[in-house]
Amino acid sequence: MSSITTPKTDTRIPLEMYEEADKQAGFEVLEGFRRFEQKDDVFRRSWWDSTIRNEKTERFYNTYREPLENWRSADGFSQKDYALRNAAWHVSDVFTELKVSEDRREGFSDAFSIYQDIAAEQQSFESLAAASQELKRVSKAFGADMVGITQYDERWTYANKFSDMSGTARANDVPPETTHVIVIAQAMDYDLIRTVPSALSGAATGLGYSQDAMVALSIAQYIRNLGYEAVASMNDTALAIPLAIQAGLGEYGRNGLLITEDFGPRVRLGKIFTNLPMQADKPVSFGVKAFCNDCRRCADSCPVKAIPQDEPIEGGYNQSNIKHVRKWTVDGEKCFSYWAAQNSDCSICIRVCPYNKDYSKWWNKLGIRLAGTSLRKFMLWLDVKLGFGRRMRPSEWWKT
Repeated sequence: MSSITTPKTDTRIPLEMYEEADKQAGFEVLEGFRRFEQKDDVFRRSWWDSTIRNEKTERFYNTYREPLENWRSADGFSQKDYALRNAAWHVSDVFTELKVSEDRREGFSDAFSIYQDIAAEQQSFESLAAASQELKRVSKAFGADMVGITQYDERWTYANKFSDMSGTARANDVPPETTHVIVIAQAMDYDLIRTVPSALSGAATGLGYSQDAMVALSIAQYIRNLGYEAVASMNDTALAIPLAIQAGLGEYGRNGLLITEDFGPRVRLGKIFTNLPMQADKPVSFGVKAFCNDCRRCADSCPVKAIPQDEPIEGGYNQSNIKHVRKWTVDGEKCFSYWAAQNSDCSICIRVCPYNKDYSKWWNKLGIRLAGTSLRKFMLWLDVKLGFGRRMRPSEWWKT
């Protein structure tokens, strides 16, 4: 394993400051909690940690640059499948690679930094609620599928950032004046996710990130045009799921993902850090924890058994899990090993999740409500009986 020097950062947090917020969000943050180091994220480790990076990992990353026909001989892994997946990632990649000469991979290791200057005069609003309402209207106009607002919670920011390219850790640079975080969610294509596992299904992920980059940057620039600080972010800077839960976008599921009422777990998340005064949203509850207690479809379907069958635990399995938080924890090392082995990202846990539905149909909206009641076991049985979560052959997607 390579040696990485990490800047000394006091990551201790006085938990009593957050007792009420944690109660509302359903968080169990325990004594000894420290902010997470970005270098320990399994994707960052795949760049520097010899226990993660290997020939399969190298080949996995190469498939995003060379969509050759011979990467894998299987339905869903043809040259045109890789071509579509990589094209879907293109817009996100453009932003990520704009400043690599400055040792920045924006959107994944660093926040976005391409903006016009902040306006000299600040726009005022009638109330905090009016500011929030306008911000959400604008966000939806820019293309956000969901948007929520939470007060800034330092605990979920990375203790230090990490550069994939230079292999260096450095201090996080969240604007010190930040008071709120806007969390946006972009829905991934339902039918593409049905083809998981496949390179084709990766187009849903890539398109989600490309849309996320455009929407988050547009929202941030809008706020800056109003005279306030705003920095757009995707996987960089902070853990997105706790902030999304605090912002009222959904609940935490057994598969380690955010479960939303509008799209289930089929979303990509973005964040905007700002000092624009707004009214924060409250966490929501629609029965996910109780349902996940009875449902283990994601855990049963995971090829490498990275998803827990048991109750939430504290600490997790390895250094890629945050410590001193009791929750369902996915083994990132096992999960990423499957990604590398199959030459594309995996979303089996999303495909089979009973919350993964097309909610434009009224009967699915009714179903999610019933899943939050004492009928949850019946709804789980019905989900299996009706064939939800079954894989669509990628070749069928091209014909449909």
